[in-house]
This record gives sequence, structure tokens and C-alpha cells, in this order.
Amino acid sequence: MLKTSLALAIGLTSSLAFAATPLTVEDIPKIQSVIQTSISPDGDNVAFTRSVPRELYVDKNGTNYSELYVVDDQGVERPFITGSVSIKSIQWSNDSKTIYFLAKLNEDKFTSLYQIPVDGGQASKVLSLKGTSISSYELSPNNKQLAILAMPAADKSEKELKKLGFMAEVYELGLKDKQLFIIDLAKADKPLTPNALNIANYVSEVNWAAGGEKLLVKTQPTALIDDKYTKSQWHLFDIASNKVTMSFATEGKLGDAELSHDGKYIAILGAEDKHDPSTGRLFLADTKTGDVTDWLPNFMGHVVDFEWSHKRNTLNFIANVGTQSFVATIKTGSNKYKKVIKEGKFIAANLSVSDSDKTLALRGNTATHPNEVFIIRGKKTERLTNSNTWLDDKRFAKQETISLKARDGVEIDGVLVYPLDYQDGTRYPLIMSVHGGPESHDKDGWVTNYSRPGQMGAARGYAVFYPNYRGSTGKGVDYSKLGQNDYAGKEFDDLVDFKQHLVEMGLVDTKRVGITGGSYGGYASAWGATKLTEHFAASVMFVGVTNQLSKFGTTDISNEMNLVHARSYPWDKWQWYLERSPIYWAGQSKTPLLIMHGKEDPRVHPAQSMELYRYMKVQGKDVRLVYYPGEGHGNRKVAAQYDYSLRLMRWMDNYLIDGKKDMPAFEIDHAAKLKAAKDANK
Repeated sequence: MLKTSLALAIGLTSSLAFAATPLTVEDIPKIQSVIQTSISPDGDNVAFTRSVPRELYVDKNGTNYSELYVVDDQGVERPFITGSVSIKSIQWSNDSKTIYFLAKLNEDKFTSLYQIPVDGGQASKVLSLKGTSISSYELSPNNKQLAILAMPAADKSEKELKKLGFMAEVYELGLKDKQLFIIDLAKADKPLTPNALNIANYVSEVNWAAGGEKLLVKTQPTALIDDKYTKSQWHLFDIASNKVTMSFATEGKLGDAELSHDGKYIAILGAEDKHDPSTGRLFLADTKTGDVTDWLPNFMGHVVDFEWSHKRNTLNFIANVGTQSFVATIKTGSNKYKKVIKEGKFIAANLSVSDSDKTLALRGNTATHPNEVFIIRGKKTERLTNSNTWLDDKRFAKQETISLKARDGVEIDGVLVYPLDYQDGTRYPLIMSVHGGPESHDKDGWVTNYSRPGQMGAARGYAVFYPNYRGSTGKGVDYSKLGQNDYAGKEFDDLVDFKQHLVEMGLVDTKRVGITGGSYGGYASAWGATKLTEHFAASVMFVGVTNQLSKFGTTDISNEMNLVHARSYPWDKWQWYLERSPIYWAGQSKTPLLIMHGKEDPRVHPAQSMELYRYMKVQGKDVRLVYYPGEGHGNRKVAAQYDYSLRLMRWMDNYLIDGKKDMPAFEIDHAAKLKAAKDANK
């Protein structure tokens, strides 16, 4: 067993032997992690997918590969499909002998359904659709049928007309609905063009009832992301009559749902009301009456995942509370839960349960490793995988949760990573890394990636802090609403209070504080560089908001912005929206600002970055703008991620460590790195 890894997994954050090396920016593009876990029905094996980055300067541009593995309950891992592949949506057959998955293999033009035997053999194609990809699927309980979600195949004339130049787009109109199909596995021996079931609107998710006679179906009015966030609904669909027999009334955002194995209940993740910014409430629906009740009223956290036990009406679930998570069970008829894994062990997600209910599989991360496979059996918890054995030889800085009261008495917390060789009485530069959302929160687990300095920053001599400002999740619905109708108000004042607390601790040099973040964290970084400029010596803004007036008119979530953030429209108070925009304060900025943005971002339009860049540039401020072609709301491809990391750390080093006044060079010598990679591979 992975005894050393298990010790790490249960939360130890002390440094390894001093002969070990720290984490560097060059290490970040090498980190692998577990994406999905699924336990076999017999409980003996866990199938999982692992994210494997492409090799810099060698592989063609693209996102990480996703490989398929199986690990047994003794930690013996077997690779099944590896290499230049993207495996997703893994599911077991009910006899634990076969793993199903979605992929494009060999000469596939569209994503198809495959299967691979666990006891040896090659993957074989189970099902493909004519002219379109399979978006998702669910095996029926008896494994004889498939519920398939897919977009309609494009008409042949569409491609021909496009070649002839007829490409006019009517914005947000003419969108196609994703459809639901039921397919007999015995007849799926050639590409199919099945008939869609009689369900109106866009179908986004589906689950089978245990008997296979009903489906739980989630729909939304259109394919628009705003409709997904604000207008989704769950229904029961009867296969024999080809009709929706019951719809469940919920308000606001809506997450996953699953039928109990006896078909009497449905567990639903949703929002408390239409103004709740997150789907952290756990509801229980009665399939006879359609009544939906809050299963955990006034729960001061957020439920993030669940799965029913097979032999009794007990739900297993994962909840985030503060910066920690726990795993628990709860029975129907009761709102009292029993913790299986308490807070502080690891940050948990992606729960699955064996048929005997004796074994749970999930993925988890800690301060010293990204997501790995864990299993829970009774009181025993084991980590089964080690995706980055080289991390065992790295030194990690001390990491902990700190809490304080903001200036108005509100409790706020965050995750602090100390400088690697921290010495009491010494003051250090600080990078404050602000999460997006704001309906999100940082957890006290693995906090390092290409845009979040974490242990990489600590190794360079920084304190790195992740603030959970008011409006963050993890502390109940009321807390998550505290930032509403107050863009950049008390929520960002909290950032200053965090900074001041770290200074008063004797840890941070008040004149060497940088701020960074993406999306809403990018908004915070822009605000820190303009309105709060006296508090920050450097800022790196990523896909951030700079003009709340134009943001509303250029985003794909304008309804959500109104309901769960602004609680008003720009035309209700033009001047207020303007004054809560970083562009309004650009003239007073004294903070050097690096702006980075994906050119195809649908959430925060790239023009948001252009606006603040131009406002500051014309006024002679130190500002730089970097666009990433082909990237959206965050960089997904390894080259763009690596380039971002280099620019982020160089900007912070320039002002916070080197103490320079001028901006660093804008070039990065990727050509030299390319040559070195070629020489190394000769």
C-alpha cells in the first residue's frame, strides 16, 4: 500500500527532508491528476481517468490527454487506454466485467461509445451516431438499453452552403436542442440515426430509474448557458408512454438529481431560491406527490455531490464547509447526518458506491498532492493512486486556514501558504490570489496550478494567500449572498482587511503585496490596481471585469448577473455601475498591471481587458495586455498555461522581489526553449 502517500493524504503539510527540491514553474506543466472515479459494482476495482499534460515544445497544441486506468483495492494500478487519447464518461457494466466510455479513437470523426473488458482485451466500439457525437450516455440497470444525449446531425446542405460563403449568424436564434434517445444495445452494430424521445426543449442530463421503466430528465428552454443557470427543471419520463409524467418545481440554479433504488425518492442539488448563487442545497423529492423539501434546512455549508446506497434509502454525500470538506450519510425521513470522513482529512469529490454499499470511491486532494483515488470501507480510508511520484521528493511549505473578522464584524477566512523557508520575525512579499465566481471558495487542499501560485510561489519566497471574501460559498446561503447588490464593495474591502491582518501577524511586508485572480478574481485584481491602488504594488488580472456597464451587454450570463450578483440592471443606476468599474478609477492607478485574456472568452468579453488597457495606457500608466488566441474563459491548453505562468511570476518578481520600477521585457524566448527540447530529444 501507499503508506507514505496515505500519510500525505490525511493532511500532513510538513516539509520533507531538506535534500528535497521545491516546486518550480517548470514543474506545473508536468502535474497529472485524477479526473473521474467510478467503483465497480462488486467493489473490487475503481476505474478512473487521469489528466496527462501534453509535453511542452514537443506535442501539438491542445488540452491535456485523459487516460483510462483501473486500480484494485490493494492499490495495484493497471493502464487500460493511454497515450494521445481523451477518455471520458466511464461507467461499469452491472456484472463488473466491462468498462464503457466515450472517446474518439482511430479514425472516428465523432465521439462514440466504446467498451473494454476488465480481464484483458482491446477496446471495441459499441455505438456511434450518424453525423454527430454522443454527448453523454447512461446504461440501463439491466445493461440492455442506453439513454443517449446528442445534438442533431448537421444537414449536408449546411456544410455546402458554408463553403459557398453563406455563414450569417442570427445571434442567440436558430439554436439546436440536445435530444434524448433510447437505444437497444443489441441493435447498436452500425452508425444509427435514432428517433428522439418526445421531450420538449434542450435535454441536458438523464438518469435511469432502478427498474428501467422511467427516466429522470433535466431540461432547459434553449442551449443558452443563461437558461441552464436560471431556467433548468427536472422531470420524470415514462418510457412506455413516451411522456413526461411529473415535473418538479424548483427555483433558481439546479444541479444533479438521482432516483433512489426503490424509486420512491429523488435527491436533488439546487438553490434555496432564485437569488441563491450556488447549487449547494440538498432537496428530497417524493415521486408520488412531486413535493420537494429541503433535506438539510439551514445547512451552513454547500453539498457538492451525492449517490444513493443500493439496499436502503440512505444517501451518501460530500459537503464543503469553510475551507474543508466531509463525507456523510443521511436517511430519508431524517435531516440528521452521520459523518464518514470528517473535515481535515482531504478535499473530496466525485462519489460512487458499490452494490453492497460497503465501499465508496472518490477523488481527493491535500496540500501536498492533487486529486487521487481514495476508497472508504467502514472506518478505513485508503489512498490508492500516486499520479506524481516525483512530488514525493518535493519540499512543501506550511499551509493552513486562517480566520478573522472584517472591519464590520463579518467572519472571513482563507488559505495561507507560508514562504517555504519561513522564519519567524521576517517579513515577506505576498501574492493574494483571489477566486472567481464569486460563488466559489478556496479549500485547504491542493492550491497550485498555472494561474494560482501556491507552492510554486512559496518556493520563490512569497507568502501566498487565497481569500474567501464575503459572498464565497462554503458557509451557507445567507453568507453567499453577502456580496449581492454591492459589486466591489465590502467584498473587496475584505481583501484589504486580509492584507492588514497578514501584515499585523508580522508575516507580510505591506509595501510588497501583489494581487491576482481570474474572472471575478480578475475583477478584484483590476479593482486592486485602480480603486485600491495604495494597497497593492503589482497586479495580474486574468479574464477580468473592468466595466460593469459593458460587461452586462457582452456576456452570456446577463440574467444570472441580475439574479445572483447585481440584483439590479445597469439602467436602474447607471452612475453606480460606472463607479463600481475599474475603468472609472484608472486615472489614479499607481499599480503596474498585467492583463491576460483568452480571445474567445464568451463569459467576460475580451474587450473588457482592452477597455482597461486603453484607459490606463493613454494616461501613461504601467500596463500590458496579452491575448491568448483559441482560449476562452481560462486557458485550457498546456502552451498557453505555461506562457501564462511565466508571465505571472515574472511580473510579480519584477516588482515585489527585485523592486524594479520599469516593466519587465514583454518577450518570452520560447524559440530557445524549443531548441533545447529538440536537442534533448535527439
